[in-house]
Amino acid sequence: MNPSAARRIALGAQGFNDAKPAKVTERHFRRVMDRMKILQLDSVNVITRSHFLPVLARLGLYDPDRLDKWLWRSGENMEYLSHEASITSASLRPLLVHRFHRSAWRRAEDLRRDEPGYIESVLEEITERGALSVSDLADPGKRDGPWWGNPKGKTALVSLYSAGDIAIANRTQNFLTQYDLPERVHPPEVMALAPLSREEAQREMLLLGAEAHGIGTATDLADYFRIRMPAARPLLQELVEDGLLVQTEVKGWGEPTYLHPKAKRPRKIDACALLSPFDPVVWFRPRAERLFGFHYRIEIYVPEAKRVHGYYVLPFLLGDELVGRVDLKADRKASVLIAKATFAEAGQDHQRIAPPLAEALTELASFLGLDSVSVLPRGDLAPALSGHL
Repeated sequence: MNPSAARRIALGAQGFNDAKPAKVTERHFRRVMDRMKILQLDSVNVITRSHFLPVLARLGLYDPDRLDKWLWRSGENMEYLSHEASITSASLRPLLVHRFHRSAWRRAEDLRRDEPGYIESVLEEITERGALSVSDLADPGKRDGPWWGNPKGKTALVSLYSAGDIAIANRTQNFLTQYDLPERVHPPEVMALAPLSREEAQREMLLLGAEAHGIGTATDLADYFRIRMPAARPLLQELVEDGLLVQTEVKGWGEPTYLHPKAKRPRKIDACALLSPFDPVVWFRPRAERLFGFHYRIEIYVPEAKRVHGYYVLPFLLGDELVGRVDLKADRKASVLIAKATFAEAGQDHQRIAPPLAEALTELASFLGLDSVSVLPRGDLAPALSGHL
């Protein structure tokens, strides 16, 4: 198979071949989640919360409050560590149960030793009072850093959450986490689902990763639900032998590749979208490089003087290619979306890229409720882009 066909399969599997609706409803949110399987979360708010961006890329303009309400309060979804902190369908809970007790977090162990019974008292408090955040606890402890730092209340909540004793019931507009008992968060029919063994769950996760990717290497599919390769390799072979995956080759990839039998093979992808750094299309950097020849790294923690492209850089998808990248910041006080730096990939026609990129930036500004877009002069694509805004 040639690489361009693999790209189209991958983007089609991720929903970039679906028509954008005139008016977005919960039905369209479900479609997006059905394609992606996982919606990764991140608290960085330079532009907006990252989970809003993959949905915008696939659906166009929508009401973010409506999405948040559906994600956390419809009962259809659950937040857990499926691929880092992420949202999945609540129906996948049986696949995640085997992860509930694997954590041996040193901070929690120290807390159990230093204050016996404290973590259990937090669980009792939630049982009696209902959904609580760390700030709601009777004895949350002292902060030792910005935001809520790592007080003992946060340690207790995260420990209980990791073990499946509590679940995330909601996130507020400022992304504050509220926890409650699982049976008060998830519908009875979800709680009644029988958990799968680790091996059974990992088989299903690899299949879901293959469906979401359409096509991918063993590491691509294993990374989707964060399965270690020693466990993934024999399970992938079993899935091939059982006819649930098709082993194939993509020119230039140099390693075995797996195709989901139901993956569609679009002749064309007509995408125009800015991608979150945590979008499934690019979150596994080796795959982004393999699929698109796109070398991508997050530079948030790189000192400013050493950054190559910028602080919070979004790749730009045009057709079936990643053709450029933009370092963006939302200046809410001035009501301006600022393109701090704009770069085209090598060999790309700046005049071809600039008009659709201007359109995508204008849409993003509108989504954020900002009045305009400003393009700063840094980056080789900035002059052409400025002419279209």
